[in-house]
Amino acid sequence: MTGMTSTARPFLNRRLAEFGTTIFAEMSALAAATGAINLGQGFPDTDGPEEVREAAVRALRDGRGNQYPPGPGVPELRTAIADHQRRRYGLSFDPDTEVLVTAGATEAIAATLLALLEPGDEVVALEPYYDSYAACIAMAGATRVPVTLRPDPEQARFRLDLDELRDAVTGRTRLLLINTPHNPTGTVLTRDELTAIAELAVERDLLVVTDEVYEHLVFDEAEHVPLATLPGMRERTVTIGSSGKTFSFTGWKVGWVTASPGLVTAVRSAKQFLTYVSSGPFQYAVAEALSLPDGYFDDFRADMRVKRDLLAAGLADAGFAVFRPAGTYFVTTDIRPLGESDGFAFCRSLPERAGVVAIPNAVFYDHREEGAPFVRFAFCKRVSVLEEAATRLKALAG
Repeated sequence: MTGMTSTARPFLNRRLAEFGTTIFAEMSALAAATGAINLGQGFPDTDGPEEVREAAVRALRDGRGNQYPPGPGVPELRTAIADHQRRRYGLSFDPDTEVLVTAGATEAIAATLLALLEPGDEVVALEPYYDSYAACIAMAGATRVPVTLRPDPEQARFRLDLDELRDAVTGRTRLLLINTPHNPTGTVLTRDELTAIAELAVERDLLVVTDEVYEHLVFDEAEHVPLATLPGMRERTVTIGSSGKTFSFTGWKVGWVTASPGLVTAVRSAKQFLTYVSSGPFQYAVAEALSLPDGYFDDFRADMRVKRDLLAAGLADAGFAVFRPAGTYFVTTDIRPLGESDGFAFCRSLPERAGVVAIPNAVFYDHREEGAPFVRFAFCKRVSVLEEAATRLKALAG
C-alpha cells in the first residue's frame, strides 16, 4: 500500500508541471518525421571557423581539458572573456574574480537565478521570453512578472513600454531579467530605453540579469549597448554571454557570466552543484575564438544580414506580415494576413502544408493570447536552404 500511495502522486513537482516537453523538441521531431525544413530551433546547419574547430582538436590531443577543468573555467578563457569585454565595450573585469565559465548561457541563467532569488521574490522579465527563463524562475521558487513587448506594425518591430515596466516593479521585486538583442522578436533595446531601465534599477535598488548572447548579431543602425556600461550598473548587473551563437558551435555549450566579485561568487555557489564543470577542451578553443580579428565578427554579421533579408523577403512574398529583426537570427511574423490566428495550429500544420517547420511565439508568453498570431522562423541556415524554404512557403499565398 505504501508503494501504491507514493506512485499515485505525480512525479513532477508542481513548479515544473506547467512546462512539459519544450516546443523545440516537438517541432524538431515533426521536422524529422515529415522531412520538412527545420526553421524552428535556432542552430546553424554549418560549423563555425575551421581554425576554432582545429583549436578544439589540438586541445584534445594535447590533453588540455580532458579531465576536470578549474571550477571558474580555464584561465585562458576567463582572460579572453575579460579582454573581449574591455576591447568591445570598455568594461574592465578581473578574470580571476569577476568571470565565470558555464555550460552555455542556459546554465548561466539557471545558476544566476537559483543563486540570487529567494522564494516569493518577483522577477520582472520582458515577454515574450526564452522558455528557460520561466522554468528557472519557477525552480528558484520566485514569481515571474511579465512586461509585454508590443508589436508596432508601422515600424515593423516590437516596443517596450517603459511606463509599464516601471509599474511592474513592486516592493517584492528582486531583479529585472533583460534580453537584448531579444529572442524571439529581434528587438534591440535602444540606448535611451536601456538608460531608463538602468535609472529604474538604481532608483529601486534592483539587481539586473542581462542575457546578451546575440551581442554580435545586430543589423543596420542598431547598436548593442551592454547594460553594465551605464551609470550605476556595473555593481548590480550580471551579464550573460555565450560562444554558441557567435561562433556557430552551439553543441559545445560554452557560456559565461561577468559581474562584480560578490555576484560571481554567488552564481558560482549555485553553478558548482549543477554541472560543476563542463566543456574542458572547448574552453581553450573558445578562448582562441574570442581573439579572432574584428573582420570575423563583421563578416559573420554581414552574412547573417543577407540571410535575414532573404528569408524576410520570402516570408513577405508568402503573405506573412514580417517584423524585420534588428538583431538575433530570428524573424517574427504575423499570420493573420494569411487568414490564420492560432500559431500553435498553424505551426503544427505547416510541415504538411509547406514542408517547413517554425515555432509559435505563444510558447514564450505568459499571456498566450498576446502571442497567439505570431510565428518565429530561424535564418541561421545555408542560403540554399533558405531559398528552398521561401519557395515552399509560397504555397501558402495560393
